[in-house]
Amino acid sequence: MANRYSDDELTKRVASPGWRHASKDDAPVNGTLEEALKGGHARHAKGGGPGRNEELETAIELDMIQIEKLWRYLGLPVCHSR
Repeated sequence: MANRYSDDELTKRVASPGWRHASKDDAPVNGTLEEALKGGHARHAKGGGPGRNEELETAIELDMIQIEKLWRYLGLPVCHSR
């Protein structure tokens, strides 16, 4: 189940990155909680349907060397042609 923040916790997180406002009508707005909320508000002001504000999980970025090592671990061919 998703975390539920208190009103105080949410106001403290307004400037925190890692949020998305998504609706089925438009492209998602990613950024701080403030940016996601403002994007959703702009859509609402134009008569848009409801969207969803969600906190994104931390993404771990892999560099190409790490990816190639994992490919080899999985037995996948690694080709260096471009």
